[in-house]
Amino acid sequence: MSRTKRDSGAGIEVRHARQCDARAGGRCSCTPSYRAVAWSQRDKRLVRKTFATEAAAQLWREDARVDLRRGVLVAPRPVRLKDVGDAWLAAALDGGIRNRSGDRYKPSTLRGYEQALREYVYPALGSAKVQDVRAGDVQRLVDELVGRDLGPSTVRNALLPLRALCRRALRQGDINANPTAGVEIPAVRGRRDRIVTPAEALRLIESAPDTDRALWATAFYAGLRRGELQALAWGDVDLAHGLIRVERSWDQKQGFVAPKSAAGRRRVPIAAVLRDYLVRHRLNNSDAERVFGRDDDTPFSASTVSQRAERAWSGRGLRPVTLHECRHTFATLMIAAGVNAKALQTFMGHASITVTLDRYGHLFPGSEQEAADLLDAYLADSAEKARAAEIEPCGKTVGKTAPSKSGSERPWTAASGITPPTDEP
Repeated sequence: MSRTKRDSGAGIEVRHARQCDARAGGRCSCTPSYRAVAWSQRDKRLVRKTFATEAAAQLWREDARVDLRRGVLVAPRPVRLKDVGDAWLAAALDGGIRNRSGDRYKPSTLRGYEQALREYVYPALGSAKVQDVRAGDVQRLVDELVGRDLGPSTVRNALLPLRALCRRALRQGDINANPTAGVEIPAVRGRRDRIVTPAEALRLIESAPDTDRALWATAFYAGLRRGELQALAWGDVDLAHGLIRVERSWDQKQGFVAPKSAAGRRRVPIAAVLRDYLVRHRLNNSDAERVFGRDDDTPFSASTVSQRAERAWSGRGLRPVTLHECRHTFATLMIAAGVNAKALQTFMGHASITVTLDRYGHLFPGSEQEAADLLDAYLADSAEKARAAEIEPCGKTVGKTAPSKSGSERPWTAASGITPPTDEP
């Protein structure tokens, strides 16, 4: 497109196609577009936007000039998307940018974001100015990733860092609209993690190598995440009062880190069955500071522990289980035992009860028929109590009547819970 200034006072630029005769001074042979231009005194930069009609461009320019004076609109900075993404990652790593819950991003999350930007986003959009990226550009990126037969989860994860940095750029005024809003991505169907029965959990624990039984028991009966198990110290295990204090987690590159969220710092009860395993493990490792590790400076390797267990389980015909599936089993055991959703949220370390209910709500008792039966039973019991309170054995109504303000008589009964009026001062 070439551009010709139509009227410098109006601030509207007419943009012609490259092959248009208007470029050589002839008559226009294309369908031109119109770019409105407004000056931001505060930012010392121009704000531009292109429209299909001159009237729309003029209307936007008038509104933009008002918004610029009010400070509602800011002039976007001409920065490449790659530069914005790299700056966002650095700020998130330093803690200057937090997640939506206000917590620092986990190092593993930022490593995944960096990989997604480098492998998927930057090759397609990295060189574009961030304010020039449109929803159509992002949609074409999604369609291209889908066309490469990448899984829905991979496509979704590729967009997560782009969405995060675009939200930040929008708040800072670098862009006027979020190009990731409304983009269609493939549906991600969450797979069902395996959940084992109490009897099977016990068989798996007892069949694991003796040195790892306390680890698997803690995963099954306390529901700690893998990083939390790797970071657990004996100073966090209060066997006398039956509590595990989760204070930190372990990252394979960063070492000790904070839990996944503020709610990750929590206290988890130690059941009697778990206490027995921990006591035996403590007696065999009396000098250790780390509960589960090769030594005090080195946590256990999840892959090594899993391989050892799988060899032992396969010899006994048992189906293997992962540490993460142990955590899900813990949640189902607590629900089956009658633990309410709010308590389970605390023990699991979920940032919101919504997470708990979305993940495990279907396991809580209370089907439609159960709810109807409970309501029927409650209403029948309430009606029976009301009849018993209002009717004497001889059939007379208990209580007396008192005139209402309207003149009609109104029964004052024991079941109403209202004290009848009295003439006494």
